[in-house]
Amino acid sequence: MEVNYQLAFDLAPVGLVLSRNRSIVDCNQHLCEMFGAAREQLVGQSFLVLYPSVDEYERTGSRMTPILNAKGVYGDDRIMKRVDGPHKGETFWCHVTGRALNRSAPHESGIWTFEDLSARRPVTAQLTAREREVAAHLMEGLTAKEIGRALAISHRTVEIYRARLMRKYKASSVADLVYRLMAG
Repeated sequence: MEVNYQLAFDLAPVGLVLSRNRSIVDCNQHLCEMFGAAREQLVGQSFLVLYPSVDEYERTGSRMTPILNAKGVYGDDRIMKRVDGPHKGETFWCHVTGRALNRSAPHESGIWTFEDLSARRPVTAQLTAREREVAAHLMEGLTAKEIGRALAISHRTVEIYRARLMRKYKASSVADLVYRLMAG
């Protein structure tokens, strides 16, 4: 039996993207549905259209480069933005995993998967870009020092953002905050 790789790509149960220099070269139907856009709206576009802010796009790109150089793969949970449709502009939690096809130039070309986590982790509070990044790392179980190293900021700054998140989510402890973030 002949395997039809194009059909497998198109019908995969996760969003798939082939990229070149942080632009979408091709994507599957599931990704289009997830972001509320037609394929024609995404192919040829920068990944920036999927991010809530330019800062998050730039910081994520900077953060993943050394990891892709070292390991060839990268993955995280982050907040992304719907591009079009009835939920245009809506933010949602998304698990993103990618592989660089050339580790020495990780953004040159790659393949990425996107999984919509909104059914089990809705976004309920209005968060700044940096709060979203700190929240994502807290949910990975990182300490303030580890988050500070990952984001290239001081652990004291992380503690300030964590305190803001605790107020916004009315959390009584870091463990309670992580629980509330996971629950939405």
